[in-house]
Amino acid sequence: MGGSTQMNKRLFGIRDHSQPGYDDLSNSDKGLLKIALKRGASRREVMGMLIAGGATSAAAGSIVTSATKALAATPKKGGKLKFASDLHGPSDTLDPGLNTSTIDYVRGRAMYNSLCQINDDLTTRPELAEEYGANKDFTEWTFKLRKGVKFHDGSPFTADDVVYTMKRHYGDKSTSKAKPLVADVKEWKKVDSHTVKAIMKSPNADLPVILGTPHFKIIKNGTTSFQSPVGTGPFKLKEFKPGVRAIHVRNDDYWRDGPNVDEIESFAITDKVARLSALLSGDIDLMQALDPKAIKKVEKTDGVGIWSVPSGAYFGICAMTNTSPGSNPDFVRALQYIQRRKKIVKSILKGQGTTGNDHPINVAYGADHCGELPQRERDLDKAKFYLKKSGITAAELNVAEVAPGMTDICLLAQREAQKIGLDLKIKKVPNDGYWGAVWMKTPLNVVTWNMRPTANVMMTLAFAPDAPW
Repeated sequence: MGGSTQMNKRLFGIRDHSQPGYDDLSNSDKGLLKIALKRGASRREVMGMLIAGGATSAAAGSIVTSATKALAATPKKGGKLKFASDLHGPSDTLDPGLNTSTIDYVRGRAMYNSLCQINDDLTTRPELAEEYGANKDFTEWTFKLRKGVKFHDGSPFTADDVVYTMKRHYGDKSTSKAKPLVADVKEWKKVDSHTVKAIMKSPNADLPVILGTPHFKIIKNGTTSFQSPVGTGPFKLKEFKPGVRAIHVRNDDYWRDGPNVDEIESFAITDKVARLSALLSGDIDLMQALDPKAIKKVEKTDGVGIWSVPSGAYFGICAMTNTSPGSNPDFVRALQYIQRRKKIVKSILKGQGTTGNDHPINVAYGADHCGELPQRERDLDKAKFYLKKSGITAAELNVAEVAPGMTDICLLAQREAQKIGLDLKIKKVPNDGYWGAVWMKTPLNVVTWNMRPTANVMMTLAFAPDAPW
């Protein structure tokens, strides 16, 4: 089944529709306004959002002016931020090359930096590499590294750290989850203390984009243990207990401005109701994976807001093709024809998604999206035909709430399966440890994928014959 991509075209709401001013907005909405401006939204774009939310043109202009001034004001330092993800487990790791979950990626971003960062439009900008470029045929890339950067233990960042980091991702002995992405790398070479070269086996114009993905965070030369690693990022590790929590404290020697928060505590609250309750009660400051059915409740709560952006993330029901019933293509086709994709988007996701059509590359990928691909519609007659042809009458689907609405999506599939004579048993499994204990270890299961910077990266990570996932 194609995943329904999380897409929300509404960035924030205005609670007072009678000529609101900047001071009339909730703290949450003020924050969202400033985030939009900081991310590069133009004055016209932000005004359009405000007008769509009910403000007049005059009020919208006044609000944007005030928000711009507020953004320019000096931020206050201090405070502790508590972040709750939806999944964690014993496989949580601070090794960027082995990261698999959102909470891993969040912690990695707090601790480490990359050579390049990926912009919202999927282009790149320098981070630890001050500048970079390729030869004419894109078989050799040169990266000039930033000087004066230090790791959390005070040691200087140099080319040795980059070469050591990159060598962990390629070669026969590599266990990196991103290994397929750099299969065409022949060698990383140190040119001098702050210059490195990547020699390719074949042309690769996407290397900077690939290096901006989470797995390629730069670690210190010689690092083998990730229980208490050091990075060059804005926060230093204070405590890490896999499957429990991590605490990071501000790096006062960070090479960039900021950060402003003293401490970040990250953990998971796997129950979606408990997670939302913790946010609304003030026990946590930030949460991931809001249940679409709770959107209206959050919007009505003062001081709490929703930040949602168009995304290439997707989720779906997966059948392992190396074992029954997934090895039977007729069974898989029957499962595809019972999916009510439009109902999923409208009723379960509350409009916060698009139909996936068994295709992982959606409109967020721009020109790589195949917009003319016809949507496979629900067809119970065809589903019955293929199910009968398969000879399969029963199957078990392992389900964890790996994405908002996933359980409801699978229960809907179960009801549709009954209509064609398929006994689809739903086995609910714990969110904790799902990726290590269930994913790819059972015949039928569920999956969620974060967006990757290019269609090629997405297909390589998930669908290549040697893909790690």
